[in-house]
Amino acid sequence: MAEDRQKLIRSIGFLSGVGISMVAATLIGLAMGYYLDRWLGTSPWLTLVFLGFGIAAGFRNIFILTRRELRRQSEEDGHR
Repeated sequence: MAEDRQKLIRSIGFLSGVGISMVAATLIGLAMGYYLDRWLGTSPWLTLVFLGFGIAAGFRNIFILTRRELRRQSEEDGHR
């Protein structure tokens, strides 16, 4: 029972980390593009470009985090 609870807590932590990672990368890209547009007067182009970069970075983070979690789970299952 305690082992199941521990797995549930790990899963919730992993999923919240994935969500935070995606949102943070997207917001950082959006903010960078917005402020560069205001500074250079190129609205809305840099906002759109950097928003795209932020979304791409978010998906890259999801890929990396998922691969790391799957590797950890396979190692954990291998030790049993």
